Parts: sequence; C-alpha cells; structure tokens
Amino acid sequence: MAFLLVSAVLFLTQSQGVPLEHHHLENGALLETLKSEVGLLSNKSEHYSAQVRPPGTSRQIPQTIIIGVRKGGTRALLEMLDIHPHIVVAATEVHFFDWDENYVKGIDWYRSLMPFSYENQITIEKTPGYFTSPQVPERIHDMNSSIKLLLILRDPTERVISDYTQVYYNRLESHKPVQHFEDIVIKNGALNTKYKAIQRSLYDIHMERWLKHFNLNQIHIVDGNTLIKDPLPELQKVEKFLNLPPRILPSNFYFNQTKGFYCIRSDGRERCLHESKGRPHPVVNNTVLEQLHCYFREHNKRFYSMVNHSFHWH
Repeated sequence: MAFLLVSAVLFLTQSQGVPLEHHHLENGALLETLKSEVGLLSNKSEHYSAQVRPPGTSRQIPQTIIIGVRKGGTRALLEMLDIHPHIVVAATEVHFFDWDENYVKGIDWYRSLMPFSYENQITIEKTPGYFTSPQVPERIHDMNSSIKLLLILRDPTERVISDYTQVYYNRLESHKPVQHFEDIVIKNGALNTKYKAIQRSLYDIHMERWLKHFNLNQIHIVDGNTLIKDPLPELQKVEKFLNLPPRILPSNFYFNQTKGFYCIRSDGRERCLHESKGRPHPVVNNTVLEQLHCYFREHNKRFYSMVNHSFHWH
C-alpha cells in the first residue's frame, strides 16, 4: 500500500506541476485526497490496484448483473464478456444484495466497488448467490426496476456434482474431513433433498421469485453447457440482449487441449480460467444419478414452461 501511495503522489505532483518536497505523506488529508484521486478502496474484498481515473470516466452502478447460478459458469461468462470494448466488469463477487452486512452499507458503497467506465460502456458485476437468495430480487428491483439480468444455468444434476466438487477440493486444501458424494446425497436410502446443492438446482422455485419483480424479457438465460462447448453463439445472444454492437469474434477463443475447454485471446494476450475451474468430477453411481435425474425432471419441465424455452436437461 505504501508503494501505491508513493506512486500516486509522484503522479499527482508531476501532473499538477507541484514539487514533491511541498507534500508530506504523513498528512492525513493528503492520504484521503490520494485515495479519492486514484480510486484506492479500503474494502478487503476489492482487488483493483491503485487506478488513476481516466478523463471522462466514473464509477457506475451496474446496468447489468449476472445473478447466477453457482457453478453454472458465471466466471467464464464474465471473463468472456470482458472482451467486449463496451463492457467493463467488477473484479470480484460483490455480494451486495445477498449479504445483509454489505447491503446496509448503501448504494454509494456498492458503486465504489465498480470499475471506472465511459458513458458508452455497460458495467457488469456477477455474484452467483443472488439467484437463490430470497431477498435479492426485491432489492435489485428497488435499485433499478428496468435493469437487465443475466442468468447462466446448466444441467441441474451436473451443477450439483460440480457444487460438491468445489466444496470437496476446498475442504481438502483446508485439511478438513471430506465425504463421498453418495454419502451426502443419499440418506437412509433416499435422496437427501435438503442438501443445499440440490436446493440450489431447483431453478423453477428460484425463478418464480424473480418473475414476481421482473418481466421475463429483462432476464436473459445463458446455456452454461453450450457456453463451454461453443462460446461464440451464446455470447452473440448476450450482445443482442444488451443492445451492443457485435464485437466478440471467433478469433477471441481457442481450445486448450490440456484443460479441455476454451480459453480467451484478446488485446494481444491469452488467458484461461483459474485452475480451480474445470476440475474433474467424481464418478457417480448410476443409480444415484438416475435418482437425481428423476427428482429434477418435473422441476425442469416447470422451469421450461416458465421461461418458454427447453434446455433438454436429463
């Protein structure tokens, strides 16, 4: 932090033509000025480096939010949309609308976590927990009733397994005890429908709450399974939904044989998702898989009817 502040002092003094010796770093007022000028934030969840505000930019409340779903591909979607020159994205999951301790900090605090943007750019943040949190639809509606929302979903059974896989590896890395998938999903010979990962995959239940506050035409659903296999068509649909000129091209993607999914090529550099993405799933007993498919089948049909679209999940 000290290095960032010193760098900021150098920039300000050089740009304003003021000799460095006329400033004193121990002056609290100067420190506050620096924080304001270069966008330094004290919030620990914010990962932006010291950033000089480009002329003509400001921090904007998001005009679009990726509301979920957890383990549906939200990070991949955000990274891919970041290719578009008319989109700027928040670096971290903000958890403003689903965590009460953040929501009480107010809309100005929320805005302070956004990147600088120009007037012709859309600011997007993503927090996967929004979709399944009961209080979030009303809170977002209160902020902006005409906002556009992006929801990325995948086969609910695959999502449950991916959810388990993330927790499994997190517990391993923390040296905590782990359980086999079947031991969590099956209790006393029956499907454990109280398992949070299963509850998160009941898309119809959660969507019902969102449709009480937003019209269906405000919510664009991205097919997470398709996005991983063939990103461009799904991203072109998002560009159209957001009324953006088409700027995402086939040349922006290349298939990484080692990782087994598409990586991004833009601005002369290549990048792939974090190594925690795309981890191998456990081999699940076929009987357990069929129990999950059977449980989700009616929920999926109801969801298809609600959104007027079939995703052909199991």
